[in-house]
Amino acid sequence: MRTTLALMLFASTATAQTCGGPVGAFIDGVKAEARAQGLPDATIDAFFRGADIDPAVIRADRAQGVFQRDFIDFSRRLISQNRIDNGAFYGNRFDATFDEIQRRFGIPRGVLLAFWAFETDYGQVQGSFNTRNALLTLAHDCRRPELFRPQLLAAIELYRRGGMDPATTTGAWAGEIGQLQKLPREIVAQGMDGDGDGIVDLKGSAPDALMTGANVLSSLGWRPNEPWLQEIVVPQNLDWAQTGLNHKASVQDWANRGVRARTGSLGPANLQASVLLPMGRNGPAFLAYPNFEVYFDWNKSFVYVTTAAYFATRLEGAPVYDAGNPSPALSGEEMVALQQKLTARGHDVGGIDGILGAMTREAVQAEQIRLGLPADAWPTRELLNRL
Repeated sequence: MRTTLALMLFASTATAQTCGGPVGAFIDGVKAEARAQGLPDATIDAFFRGADIDPAVIRADRAQGVFQRDFIDFSRRLISQNRIDNGAFYGNRFDATFDEIQRRFGIPRGVLLAFWAFETDYGQVQGSFNTRNALLTLAHDCRRPELFRPQLLAAIELYRRGGMDPATTTGAWAGEIGQLQKLPREIVAQGMDGDGDGIVDLKGSAPDALMTGANVLSSLGWRPNEPWLQEIVVPQNLDWAQTGLNHKASVQDWANRGVRARTGSLGPANLQASVLLPMGRNGPAFLAYPNFEVYFDWNKSFVYVTTAAYFATRLEGAPVYDAGNPSPALSGEEMVALQQKLTARGHDVGGIDGILGAMTREAVQAEQIRLGLPADAWPTRELLNRL
């Protein structure tokens, strides 16, 4: 019954796009959908008792300016010596759990330690928003209902299983729960008991949270015992138009073009990889392997993903990256103007938000090629002026 119900919760429905309107009527619609999926009336009614919209959630959703920062600024803000030291401490403290994760999933401890650090400072700051109300607010809001309405329905199932209390469970403003901040659908489908007590407790049990995080990464396509990101040195005559996540070649091909590892050696010669220049040809340079793509299913932000993947390499022993001397980043206002100009030229930048995401970078590279500029996907004021 539980497996069937969980699968139903993942299915799209005719009402999945419904949003807005009177809150009571909206809740009645969600209740009807939950009943149609087989959830008990008593569970549904108890889940929504006292539920309400939280205006602070909307404010948090609209205020994500931190992702407008460039990679060097963002990574230096998130990666502190304290987080590195705590990574070593918690890696040792939960050594057996990390060894089991490596054995079962082929995921190095640095990958999960980096997420654990960034999401909740190793479980210390898990968020104070009521989870049910946060999900209700975002499902009712018409910005991304297709994402949050299924999460709200999954939260009812999670409550039925004893995995949350709608009145008291708290977490992040976007409805994530626990030390690695997972949404209800992931907990329902991939939640794991890592400490052997028969309970999946992502808030109070680090082994449960870590094992669940590993199971989520595995379900998203993590390739066991393969690299994810590696700092490289690139020759100045590299064809910049072939860099970026939308261009791939074998590691051997990149080596033949003069790409080399900054420390150690490159990954397996037959792996497909991309040269990633988060701040252009004069800034840090990385080789992004297939596992790097899995990061975008954890978080959609380009700068967050790149920083999390890089921090994982630091926790595995890599040195601080060579920052180089990149051209200054555009301001938020300039980035908005750039995205408007790119959109006017027919590019899909994924929304005009002042954030240099993957789609904006692809559009930038296309315009650099058209204008005869070095096509490294890093927007400069020269590019902005020429557009």
